Amino acid sequence: MCQIAPIMGDGLDKNTISKAYARWAPVYDLVFGAVFERGRRAAVAATERSCGPQGGRILEVGVGTGLSLPDYASRHRLVGVDLSEPMLRKAAARVAAHKLANVEALAVMDAERLAFRDESFDVVVAQYVITTVPHPIATLDEFARVTKPGGEIVLVNHIGAEEGPRRLFERGFAPLARKLGWQPEFPFATLADWAARHGGVRMIERRAMPPLGHFSLIRFERLRRAA
Repeated sequence: MCQIAPIMGDGLDKNTISKAYARWAPVYDLVFGAVFERGRRAAVAATERSCGPQGGRILEVGVGTGLSLPDYASRHRLVGVDLSEPMLRKAAARVAAHKLANVEALAVMDAERLAFRDESFDVVVAQYVITTVPHPIATLDEFARVTKPGGEIVLVNHIGAEEGPRRLFERGFAPLARKLGWQPEFPFATLADWAARHGGVRMIERRAMPPLGHFSLIRFERLRRAA
């Protein structure tokens, strides 16, 4: 059976984020399970297409309570990490209840300092995560580092509106949202600019997701080295 291993980094605001998700842990599935279901299933489907019929090794960053873990085919090998130990305890219970023998490990870990070797995973998946980390660019760099050449980074996330009433609402709501553990005004340009500057990734898909298109599935390919 997989164990929860305490592997964490440090940094500004991580304590606040960890406390916020400790509060969410008992009710997370009830509050967010249905709302995020379409995005979760889309992320799993994209991941499985990337791995192919032979299966692959998958890292879920921000695995939370493990809602998506039973959705992966058993041919894939899964590792889940999260900053919140209370959330991971729920994930471990889900792994045990569903007898998910393909889950290699669950670990408390800082997304900005992943304790894995370079090119360890075929796909890195982060669902509703990139707006909850203090330093998104450092986090994306880590995702790219641990992804094998030819592999993918799969994100599902709320993307802030670029104009109109929703943009005004997100800006006004931002101070409260940060106390709840996320940044509602996160701009898509942050992701596009990172991919353009990184040099080792390229964006291959951006697709609006329900509800109301406020969420997006975004995929990056980890480029192979030139021969």
